[in-house]
Amino acid sequence: MALGHPIRAARRRRLVMAASLFALCGCAPIPDYQHADAPLPRQWAGAPVAASSLPARWWDGFQSAQLDALVRQGLAQGADVRIAVARLEQARGLARIAGANRYPFLDLALGGAFGNQSSSAKDTALAQLTFAPDPWGQNRAKAQSAEMLARATRYDVATARNVLAASIATGYFQLLALDERIALATRIADDARNLLSLVETQASLGAASRLDVSQQRNALQTFQAAIPVLQRQRSDIQFQLAVLVGTAPERFSVKPEALLGLAIPEIEAISPADAIARRPEVQAAEARLRAANFDVRAARAAFLPSMSITADAGALLDPLKTVWSVTGALAQPLLNRGALEGQLRVDRAHAEELLAAYRQAILQALQQAESQMSAVARMHEAESMNEAAVDSATESLRLSRIQFQQGASDLLAVIINERTLYQAQDTLLQARMQRLQAIAALCTALGAGTDQPLSSREIS
Repeated sequence: MALGHPIRAARRRRLVMAASLFALCGCAPIPDYQHADAPLPRQWAGAPVAASSLPARWWDGFQSAQLDALVRQGLAQGADVRIAVARLEQARGLARIAGANRYPFLDLALGGAFGNQSSSAKDTALAQLTFAPDPWGQNRAKAQSAEMLARATRYDVATARNVLAASIATGYFQLLALDERIALATRIADDARNLLSLVETQASLGAASRLDVSQQRNALQTFQAAIPVLQRQRSDIQFQLAVLVGTAPERFSVKPEALLGLAIPEIEAISPADAIARRPEVQAAEARLRAANFDVRAARAAFLPSMSITADAGALLDPLKTVWSVTGALAQPLLNRGALEGQLRVDRAHAEELLAAYRQAILQALQQAESQMSAVARMHEAESMNEAAVDSATESLRLSRIQFQQGASDLLAVIINERTLYQAQDTLLQARMQRLQAIAALCTALGAGTDQPLSSREIS
């Protein structure tokens, strides 16, 4: 009994020292890590501010059932979206793992021992409860960081959906334009072939020269040579579309549809602040920045003492022989301060990096919106000018053919006007395609399409 007092006194001294150290370290506060918001302009440089709502299914504005079907198929089967959803599930799993450290752990163990003596044969059941209090919020900060990363990954899914929808629409418009450009080149070649037959007949009668025949044959060959090039481009775009919608190229086809028959949706520009708030890329960058801020808080908390409590309860499968114990531990980092300071430095630098990335994401989003608004306006002007050029070239070709048939002009004027008309019509198709593509890009640049929830197929 005499030895019990010194032992208890030593225990008391250790507890007092630990509590003092714990209290001294607890005097150091852990402030929140703040970051400055990036300033946003009040209006666009090239367009007035207009309040309007952007439809989530912005591609419906083109009034193409086939485009709608392709986008739906791509969002359901496209590999890019499936990859993003799989990464989201991984991030959610990691967030759940990080959050589990905030709660007690309970383990149950069953054991047995056997021997040649009756006293050595016994069965035991033991339950152990382990809990690590989190007075400085280190585990909480780690869990919040993982939650922010999961949120950022969810925004990545929205980005993947928007990019995929825009890529499908862009490829579809290009495919329709190539179909009409091939049809135009074929039609022009047929007209040139008919005119060549006429010139050859006139040459046989002495009304045209061999030079006229050679010039017209060269014009026909030029138009014919453009067709295989356009057909190859069409095949490439069709195969790319097949991959985007998740279909093997050999089983994918697109029905003909008039490019000039597609509707032109009217998209009004919302304010820069609203556009930035709807962009998932910016939201993802902000979520990752917040995650980095939580990492800094966790790194700061690592300098302070940590506690752990373990409770054991068990029995020799005999209610009268139940045993239990409770133990606690207090740990203060001392010799690994260099590693802790290094980790804090890493986390701070990472937060600064992500702050710069966040501001860059905002600037890039503003630049994309400005560029696409300018592109839509400029391509509208270009299309109007090309329509006028087609009308003029059509009239010039009609008059030159009449004059040639009447002998008032030579064949060269007809050939020149044929090429001019072909180039004007071909340029008009490309201008319409680029205008449609710019509208699709503007919709995504303004944040349209981000309100769509994940489908059950994407989550499963």
